[in-house]
Amino acid sequence: MDKIVLFLQRKRAASLTLIFASFMLIQLVILRLGNQAGRGFIMPEHQELVYYGMQLPVILGFVLRSFINNRAVKLTALGVCFTGFWLMLFLNEASLFYLIITGVTVLCLGYTGGCVYYYMSCCADVRNFGLCFGLGYAFAVAVQYVFQLRFDLKPALGVIALFAFAVLPLFLIAENRVVKSTAERDFTPVPNFKLIYAVIITAAMLMFTSYYNNYIHHMQIASNYTEYNVYSFPRLLMIPGVILFGFIGDIKKGKLLPVCTLCVTVIALLNAVLIGRETYTLNMCLFYLSMSAVISYYNLTFTRLARKTKKPAFWASAGRIIDSAAVLLSFALKFSTLSAAVVLVIDIALLSAAIVFMALNGDLNLSSIANKESEKSEPNAEITPDQIREKFGLTPKEAQVFKELTETDDKQEAIALRMNMSVNTLRHHVTSIYKKTGAQTRAALCKLSVTEE
Repeated sequence: MDKIVLFLQRKRAASLTLIFASFMLIQLVILRLGNQAGRGFIMPEHQELVYYGMQLPVILGFVLRSFINNRAVKLTALGVCFTGFWLMLFLNEASLFYLIITGVTVLCLGYTGGCVYYYMSCCADVRNFGLCFGLGYAFAVAVQYVFQLRFDLKPALGVIALFAFAVLPLFLIAENRVVKSTAERDFTPVPNFKLIYAVIITAAMLMFTSYYNNYIHHMQIASNYTEYNVYSFPRLLMIPGVILFGFIGDIKKGKLLPVCTLCVTVIALLNAVLIGRETYTLNMCLFYLSMSAVISYYNLTFTRLARKTKKPAFWASAGRIIDSAAVLLSFALKFSTLSAAVVLVIDIALLSAAIVFMALNGDLNLSSIANKESEKSEPNAEITPDQIREKFGLTPKEAQVFKELTETDDKQEAIALRMNMSVNTLRHHVTSIYKKTGAQTRAALCKLSVTEE
């Protein structure tokens, strides 16, 4: 088991994609099964309440993870999810027992999700971190779409889900090691106002999409998932959507993502309000593109901020908590039944709030990105690996280790984790660097770097 865990730690980007894809597949399938709970048992006009009722235990599960951090509890929650999934997959949904199983399962699903998001936040400095999120989410959406429950492929879906459930325990076991290496790093605490701004921006954009969410879900419930189905082909737009916005989230440490998310969300909502509800297919396509942007925004924003807070386990999954809370709030406000004029007024208010707080947070100041680029092109720019390698005769990998040693205060364990190598391999590179440069200490290496610059 330890060898498997060590291998996954070295292949950090691939393992992050795998764990997020596994969790998202489990989440999408369980929530899809949960939507059917009580069908034939609950009155048709009340069936919609099941969807909204599931949001409460999901939120509770995420919150509980921030207070309860115990390996036995983690494995128990995952085991309940596994058992609940199989019961929900094959039992008759028209019963009170199915409803109870759904509630317990989604509660444990939320707790497991909190573990996954926390794990991801501890690895937020991995190269192509945003793309890991995007590829993982895209894979889950693609698999769920292929194995639609209406196509009588339940056994095949069960086999795929079985693999996903087998993956998660490996990361739950490895979590303590990753957390320990992260705790050794010297992070600058994130200001509280940054967290508040991120919460407000996320909530505002999710309220945009919640109008769609309520409207479409109301229509599909009314048509018994026949004429209108949220799992129809427009959902496939989420596959390129989350990959694209995940890629954007890696550019300049995510500086472009807030603006791109805002633009896509505004276009989607203006179409729904100004053009009208009759353009169902177009609304669905824009809805899924905007959801891809918003999901990428809050996933990357909170997982990157979380490790710099006093409650990282809570803030890592804060975006997902706000997502479910926004669904409940929009349902309470009866968004799907409001007139287009009222929705437009609400949307303008939410849009204004998002723009104001993005501006306060510096998300709209794209000139700062250009300034940083110009600074890098000046003669006194930061030393490059090529310059280091040429001066001291280092190998490409040694040059990268040299920069890590001189530009950070991290311990060797943290550097090895970030560079996807074992500690022993890193120490071998460090010893070679000291021999080639003639330096005896890390401080001496830093002086060499300053001299070179």
